[in-house]
Amino acid sequence: MKKMLTFFWGISFLFFSFAQTKSNPLILGNARFSIISPELIRMEYAFNGKFVDDPSLFAVNRNEFSPDFEIEKEKDNIYLIKTKRMKIRYRADGKPFSQMNISATIYNTPNDYQWKIYSTDDANLGGALSTLDGIEKEVPTNPGLLSKNGWQLIDDSGKEIIKDGWIHERPIEHYRDLYLFAYGKDYKSALQALTKISGEIPMNRKYVHGIWYCRWWDYTSQDLLDIVSDYQKNDFPLDVLAIDMGWHTQKEAKTGMGHAGMYGWTGYTWNNELIPDPKKLLNSLKNDQIKVVLNDHPHDGIRKHEKYYSQFMKAMEADTIGKKELMFDSGNKKYMENFFRYALEPHENNGVNFWWLDWQQDYIMPNVPGYKNLKHLPWLNHLYFEHSKKNNPRGLLFSRWAGWGSQRTPIQFSGDAGATWEMLKFEIPFTVSSSNAGCFFWAHDVGGFYGGKDPELYVRWTQFAMTTAALRIHSEYHKDLDRRPWLWGSQAEKAMRIAYHLRSRLMPYIYSSVYQAHFQSLPLVRGLYIDYPEEENAYSQKQQYMFGDLLLSAPIVTPGKGKNWVASQSIWFPPGDLWYDITTHEKYNGGDQKLIEKDIYSFPLYVKGGVPLPLQQYSQRTTASTSGVLTLRCYPGLVGKTGTYELYEDDGVSNDYKKGNYLLTKLSYTQQSDRKALIKIKKKDGNGYKGMEINRTYRIELPLNANKVYINGKKTKIIKDEIPYVEILKQDINKNIEVRIDS
Repeated sequence: MKKMLTFFWGISFLFFSFAQTKSNPLILGNARFSIISPELIRMEYAFNGKFVDDPSLFAVNRNEFSPDFEIEKEKDNIYLIKTKRMKIRYRADGKPFSQMNISATIYNTPNDYQWKIYSTDDANLGGALSTLDGIEKEVPTNPGLLSKNGWQLIDDSGKEIIKDGWIHERPIEHYRDLYLFAYGKDYKSALQALTKISGEIPMNRKYVHGIWYCRWWDYTSQDLLDIVSDYQKNDFPLDVLAIDMGWHTQKEAKTGMGHAGMYGWTGYTWNNELIPDPKKLLNSLKNDQIKVVLNDHPHDGIRKHEKYYSQFMKAMEADTIGKKELMFDSGNKKYMENFFRYALEPHENNGVNFWWLDWQQDYIMPNVPGYKNLKHLPWLNHLYFEHSKKNNPRGLLFSRWAGWGSQRTPIQFSGDAGATWEMLKFEIPFTVSSSNAGCFFWAHDVGGFYGGKDPELYVRWTQFAMTTAALRIHSEYHKDLDRRPWLWGSQAEKAMRIAYHLRSRLMPYIYSSVYQAHFQSLPLVRGLYIDYPEEENAYSQKQQYMFGDLLLSAPIVTPGKGKNWVASQSIWFPPGDLWYDITTHEKYNGGDQKLIEKDIYSFPLYVKGGVPLPLQQYSQRTTASTSGVLTLRCYPGLVGKTGTYELYEDDGVSNDYKKGNYLLTKLSYTQQSDRKALIKIKKKDGNGYKGMEINRTYRIELPLNANKVYINGKKTKIIKDEIPYVEILKQDINKNIEVRIDS
């Protein structure tokens, strides 16, 4: 009888256990499967059957699961977990994941992929690198998330976890923590799955996507003010002033580990010989709408020559007994709290907007003290970014890429690259493939950091940067190397001014595309295969990319010929749309491949036809506009097709957008016939934002033939200009507008 009861309860337990397996997560012995989305399944194995729900630096969202899956049991404890993207076969044999107990079918076209735990991805579309320091030509990147094979595996095993806001070692019994992505050719869903588990792309402060000036040089206060003034005098826009390590004392540093033969890299005390009144300087720049970022090499911490050394040591209390200085200790919560309080906050209180974390010391201190697996860069990026949100602004950091999960801590600093044509050529596919890892916002050293005195190369680099996350110049410490655009000869100056002005005008479109990155996990700079995954040409065009939804960019990367440096570029125009040169307005048919020639004053940049492109009037401070005048440039589309775009606006710096304080406007264009088109402007969502113009003027640019235009049924005068346009004066932003075109 006892044996029968034992058998009965055993059968009941097995039945009950399997009945519960439709729950999510699924526990099968010492393994746990969490279906995050149809594209992503987390697979854990713990020797003691205890699993980890705390976040890691990669996986921060632990509470979202998908109901869209099926579970089936076969014989001998074999289970099938099915989603629309994959089928996992697991045999619960009581052993860690191996080639003998787990496999998967990845649904893909034209053929499914049979995945094993030892599978290597031979069709990866590339990823990012931590830095381009010292690189002068193409090098391999780390793998990205996207692959023509339709899958990727991210291994988070053994990585530290976060409890109560601080890092902790993972339990040693928690042996495997794997994330299997399966998406076929749906690359957009792959990136959405990445941000679902690893955290959203932040909504950046708007000004970081503007124009930056930076040079490694020891500038005085007057030098910096003169630079800002000279930008205006020479008719170049400017938004951000990045001040390299010359802002702080250097020769006073006599202790520490140093770097590159000197102790002065780390510093938190203003150099009063150069900048006698930092607060006055920062106020002057603030009043001129210039944002300031300071360089920071923190690896030697707060030493005895620093202004706030005594306060810092006192705050550390017992930790300072018998010690003259403390080593930089990012693994110590108390140390880092006081470090931020005395190293950074005094400068933030005086007007510093954000920090340039220039961590280069992994060869000295590769790991955070006390943690065997934790590298400094991802942890410092996390700490600095969280600190930047104090008092409720949007988080912001300027730092090197730290791998999976770093999409949460933008904007990225790509480091000190060499100034060569080969490097420029490589930076384009590198920027594109980096988006495949979540690195959406590189701010490169335009023109290169080391050397590079060729004006033509500098201009072409500038034209490339015009369609990236930020147009930011930088250069090494050399008296003859300063990348202010007007110092490179009249020809280069004129060419760069054209690019800078267009960057300024494109800001409404750029910022809306940043919102799209935040809201939809779509890269600002993205490979053509993301939008056109079934087109083989989309995979082979290494020198071109989509910049948001509407712009196709193909920067020149080879020297030109003749006095105007004419160079050529082969360009493939994606099918399904018409494309127009943004400067000449020449039309190209989708599906065509053309060899395009451009002199130094122009560049291959094309607008998708049949969709309104939002622009602003030229602004010296490109990100300070409140859209008092909104320009919509409208090129003809394919007959019978409606194209839409959503214009996003907010105050650019606060978190008020999370409360609905933004404006989302739907723009559409319908090509009704060869001669007729309809444009619609309609508020879609949002309560508006602080500083917004309630009434604004619309300027509808019509580069190609338009004989008659009607605004809400009333005929309107077409103003003849370089680009013909009609103007709608001071309209309530809540009012719907219809523009009918008869050409």
